[in-house]
Amino acid sequence: MKRLPRFILSGMVFAAVAGLAGGLAARGAENPLPHLVQKDGHHALIVDGAPFLILGGQSHNSSAWPATMPAVWTAIEAAHANTLEVPVYWEQFEPEPGKFDYTMVDQLLAGAREHQVRLVLLWFATWKNGSSHYLPMWLKQQPELCPLVLGKDGKPVDSPSPHTPALLEADTRAFRALMRHLKEADPQHTTIMVQVENEAGAWNSVRDHSPVAQKLFAAPVPAELLKALGKTAPAGSDWPAVFGPDADEYFHAWSVAHFIGQVAAAGKAEYPLPLYCNAALRDPLTNPAATTYESGGPTDNVLGIWKVAAPAIDVLAPDIYMADSAHYLKVLELYSRPDNALFIPETIGSPAVSRYCFAALARGAIGWSPFGIDREPRPTTTQHAAESETDGLAINYRLLGPMMRELAQWSVEGRLQAAIEEKDQPQQTIALGRWQAVVNFGPPTFGYGRTPKGNPEPVGRALIVQLGENEFVVTAYLGRVDFKLSDPAATAQRSFLRVEEGRYQNGVFHRTRILNGDQTDWGLNFGTAPTVLHVQLGTF
Repeated sequence: MKRLPRFILSGMVFAAVAGLAGGLAARGAENPLPHLVQKDGHHALIVDGAPFLILGGQSHNSSAWPATMPAVWTAIEAAHANTLEVPVYWEQFEPEPGKFDYTMVDQLLAGAREHQVRLVLLWFATWKNGSSHYLPMWLKQQPELCPLVLGKDGKPVDSPSPHTPALLEADTRAFRALMRHLKEADPQHTTIMVQVENEAGAWNSVRDHSPVAQKLFAAPVPAELLKALGKTAPAGSDWPAVFGPDADEYFHAWSVAHFIGQVAAAGKAEYPLPLYCNAALRDPLTNPAATTYESGGPTDNVLGIWKVAAPAIDVLAPDIYMADSAHYLKVLELYSRPDNALFIPETIGSPAVSRYCFAALARGAIGWSPFGIDREPRPTTTQHAAESETDGLAINYRLLGPMMRELAQWSVEGRLQAAIEEKDQPQQTIALGRWQAVVNFGPPTFGYGRTPKGNPEPVGRALIVQLGENEFVVTAYLGRVDFKLSDPAATAQRSFLRVEEGRYQNGVFHRTRILNGDQTDWGLNFGTAPTVLHVQLGTF
């Protein structure tokens, strides 16, 4: 008789989580709309009425056209991804004012259904990487309707001004049309989230210095922002008076977020899918000057401003292109907040960075997605040939995909922990209450005194789910996981009461074999093959 894992009993816990968002029953729909829920600072994305984990891949910027999409679908299949992030281009969507072309959106929906994956649509409109290059031709030919930011010297920079009513009106109209069409054309909820703009902000000027911007900069700071930030200031205080040296950046963040928040609110009024904005990051460790990064977007130091200025945006998401662990892990920490679900919509696709997928899940991420999934194949440099398959992405997704629903639920319950390999630091320890998990990274080794000493490149990762005091789900890549009692004075030793290898299917763990002997005498050794173990511990 197969044992039902304890996470099934947590369905009652999840029901309480869903209740915080209005409850699935209250929605009264057989196929409820995708939405976010939160419990005790943990978040879940609900799709088809249950937690969903985005194991995604983002296409290149110009890959959403019909002629290039076959390569994208091939890449998604090769990566074993369950979600494609793909652009919708304003210049294609609205070729003439007020006339909308839905053909590419419909083709994306049909392709996703054919390949049995979900979509996250990226609205490339007023902002794309800080510029306005995706505006329709009819707007580009009327620059008076979409003026650029003016720098301190009065010269324009290649970023749109957020103080432009005509541009706001046009973007809002188009985004509303997109969301209305999704509501009509996608009753299956193939699209589960929408990104509003792309890496909004300005390069080469901290803020706009146009006459209209100067007037607003000298006006009183909005009262709702002061209240939200816990600021006290004399009535009528302007931005410099309240924020001092940060005034320029904070003003621009408020202005950009307020613009995008209005676009988002209009779209959500048509069809309330979860909406997010992505950020081109600043250095999270050094508090650099705003002149060194894209100012105005949802960088870590202005998240509170964005939350007030754009309440229709559900998630502020970091695009992480920092490969070292100190920076990467700090970004995960900064964007994982009680008021903000952690979502990594863009990151580097490489073998070493693949290990951060586990770290993001342990931080409660609702999804993780490398950029440029449809890139040309790259030569393999690692000694581990398996890493050549989409640079390690497929290795993660082949492992995580079959149990992504369970992982998403365990995440919202705070049960996930991870270890990632650091260069020249092959051992990591994870605290698990009564137990500690000791993770040694490196190829599998067997025999007394033969401990893995690390991989040639730091690609190792381990993920542990605590189901009960002595019960765990364990998986890893190129490493060994063992357990010891946390109490340093304990005289008892760890015993593997049972170690079952198997896979999750429809919420049930299906055992393929019981491990013993060489497979457990030296700890639990993991190679490159996707392996999931259900572990019960005891002592002797």
